[in-house]
Amino acid sequence: MNDENVPLTAPGRVDPPMAADERTMLTTWLEWHRATVHAKCVGLSPGHASATPLPTSPLMSVSAVVSHLRWVEHAWFEKLLMGLPENGHATPEDPDAEWRRGSELPLSLLLDEYEEQCARSREITAGLDLDAVAATARKDEEPTTLRWVLVHMIEETARHNGHLDLLRELADGVTGE
Repeated sequence: MNDENVPLTAPGRVDPPMAADERTMLTTWLEWHRATVHAKCVGLSPGHASATPLPTSPLMSVSAVVSHLRWVEHAWFEKLLMGLPENGHATPEDPDAEWRRGSELPLSLLLDEYEEQCARSREITAGLDLDAVAATARKDEEPTTLRWVLVHMIEETARHNGHLDLLRELADGVTGE
């Protein structure tokens, strides 16, 4: 447990507006969840960041989740929407590479890489209409729009924030929204 048993807070996290246009609502909710990723990692020791306490998920650590989220940002915004080449770590031959990468690198570096990737995703989002269709078609699926990617990224990041909640509490007892 942390010395004062004070719940985590998210410095810089801004609550989404209660009423706004669709783009603002989608982008501010995604930003809220991105900031929560950072909040879950504040003050975490290197040992706790790389710990994998779940026997049924031997690759899942705080660092691995951050590494995975960086790759997910790249895959959906750069690779799918923009049609840019793969710049991640997962491949068909090694689909868990970005998870393993979390045990190889310091959390601070992974958070920096995640933030850099989020900045690229923000730039892409700012330049596209919500109805813009992805440059890369997904196999056997309808065309994917920016709107769908934003909703999916809110869901993906929120789900992994739940994992970070549990991993952080198991690591040092710290909890928080």
